[in-house]
Amino acid sequence: MAQNTEYTVDPTRLVAPETTPADFEENNLRPKTLEDYVGQDKIKANLRIYLRAAQQRGEPMDHILLYGPPGLGKTTLAGIVAQEMGVQIRITSGPAIEKPGDLAALLTNLQEGDILFIDEIHRLSRQVEEVLYPALEDYALDIMIGKGPSAQSIRINLPRFTLIGATTRAGQLTGPLRDRFGILLKLEPYSPQELARIITRSAGILGIAVTPEGALELARCSRGTPRIANRLLKRVRDFATVQGDGTIDGDIAAAARRQMDIDAMGLDELDRSLLRAVIELYGGGPVGLDTLAAVLGEESVTLEDVCEPYLMQMGFLTRTPRGRCVTRLAYEHLHMPVPRRFDEDADDGQQSLY
Repeated sequence: MAQNTEYTVDPTRLVAPETTPADFEENNLRPKTLEDYVGQDKIKANLRIYLRAAQQRGEPMDHILLYGPPGLGKTTLAGIVAQEMGVQIRITSGPAIEKPGDLAALLTNLQEGDILFIDEIHRLSRQVEEVLYPALEDYALDIMIGKGPSAQSIRINLPRFTLIGATTRAGQLTGPLRDRFGILLKLEPYSPQELARIITRSAGILGIAVTPEGALELARCSRGTPRIANRLLKRVRDFATVQGDGTIDGDIAAAARRQMDIDAMGLDELDRSLLRAVIELYGGGPVGLDTLAAVLGEESVTLEDVCEPYLMQMGFLTRTPRGRCVTRLAYEHLHMPVPRRFDEDADDGQQSLY
């Protein structure tokens, strides 16, 4: 049976929040101080207090857990904490620490007050996590040397350090590990106005001319994520160079966005194909996630982690006990006729789940 190509799309997504090899310029755009960091005002206000208190006491920062969707600036915040404290930062990721010896090598090479940043910390193995507990609480490592009857435990004292963990799935952290963080900070999606300021700042660093209207047009379709905003800025720069005079204004930004199949709400072809599949093939739902994945030619985890959060945040998609359903907003956004059942359900103020 031939595959239904109508709903199959290119897996390469310009609006994917995860980092890609094309984002090599991202490090140059990262702010170095809290003053340069745009957005997350509540987190910045609290961090200023924590940083000032630690500096006045002459102690390292307490261990910090940063969690939230990808692309919101968790790694950037970790670098800012190191910069403000005047210490070195070592950056690694959970999957890279395969065994306790890898963690021991990282910790023993730290200096007093240094920061160890572990991205995707929820992917640490159980054995590594058990070794990490005494390091966080007592600044000590308990290492087993040898095997069998001749095995012996050696305790290694560590300098006082700060662990900054970052995760996109805080719910997958074990309770004992989560409880050992003294500071928990949740990053929220950015508003279009905040993203416009980020785009304007990045354009200045990259030497790109952008008008306020052009920055706001890009910000509205950046899905609340600075990484996507910076990626769109660099791609629209190409259109402005070839099709315009090099300046990104509102018209150039809108034309480039449409040519890249991104609509004004930040939905790309995969998002729209998902909504169309639910509407055209399954009458608006409910439909199971695995069925949708088969129709679209995507992995179910991709739809669940990459597409659904933003579609649900925008009110286009709902999860019910029987499967996924689209809302009235999805029909209106795709300019498709709205079924009469939505008018009938409007009487009780909510969409029926069944």
